Amino acid sequence: MSLSKSTRKVSTHCTTAKGGARKILPPDPESLIGYAKLLKLRSKAESTQKDYLRYVRRIAPRHGGDPSGLDEAQVREHLLHLKEAHHYSPSSMRTAVCALSGYYNLHLGRAWKLFDLVSSPSAKTLPMVLTREEVARLFSVIYTPRFLTVFRFIYACGLRIGEAVQLEVGDLRIKGRARIRLAKGNKDREVPVPPAIWQELQEFWKTHRHPKFIFPGVGRTWRDGVSSLATLAAAAEPMCVGSIQRCMRLAVVAARLPKGTVVHTLRHSYATHMLDEGVSIRLISAYLGHARIETTLVYLHLTVVNEASARDAIARILPPRLSHPLPPGK
Repeated sequence: MSLSKSTRKVSTHCTTAKGGARKILPPDPESLIGYAKLLKLRSKAESTQKDYLRYVRRIAPRHGGDPSGLDEAQVREHLLHLKEAHHYSPSSMRTAVCALSGYYNLHLGRAWKLFDLVSSPSAKTLPMVLTREEVARLFSVIYTPRFLTVFRFIYACGLRIGEAVQLEVGDLRIKGRARIRLAKGNKDREVPVPPAIWQELQEFWKTHRHPKFIFPGVGRTWRDGVSSLATLAAAAEPMCVGSIQRCMRLAVVAARLPKGTVVHTLRHSYATHMLDEGVSIRLISAYLGHARIETTLVYLHLTVVNEASARDAIARILPPRLSHPLPPGK
């Protein structure tokens, strides 16, 4: 969301319709402009700010473009519509509730109990993990250097996709370590970088020598097949997350990987494979940037080594089955 240079207010936003046509949407009302400022004051992540504003904009047409005029019953109907008509996932419903709660209760000062009553629990599922052979197969079908380097970096350090693309030259100041800045929860951390990946990062940066980013973006020029080193060196922003996700979707098909494999699957695979190698779970938790070790414990269910050890232990304690002769007449 951009600001007008003259008014310093939120500018008219637009969306890209199917076929590439850009549809101009009406300007944000004053109440939404104020909410955008509040989110900045509360130091919400930029992606969170965009998500919250998008969810509030979706309810705006119900009241002539200004959602501040809606009452609690109308907002309840809107949430029910998202759940039943659009089949929002539990995580999307929780984001919608947080966005609308912040707008109505925190920003507009309403004291609605609606948002405390909405419940959207997620199913307790285990994360998808690739085998080491599948990870190698994934890398073998990616030929573009910038994509291959960023995928290998994500896997080797257990990173979120947003953490990887934000890597700057100064974050590799100490050899063998990478500084991950302002990650989830606005926390910095350091992660060890294997020698091979350290070398690959250095070599990739030398191809463009951008003064700031290790993974500079190429903008929209990739659509035209233009991604010269000069374009990378002059980039104003880091590599686009969407382009990495698109590359992963193509690579998953080419490598015949399980359905549901996404970029974040590499982070899950890193944690599980590290446990397989006997690395302390507390150390892995720190490398992943988890606030609670309980979040990391889920990977204990996925390790091949632990599963094999459990099978061996059960085999050792299980009494042998005795062979009894059948009773007469049976």
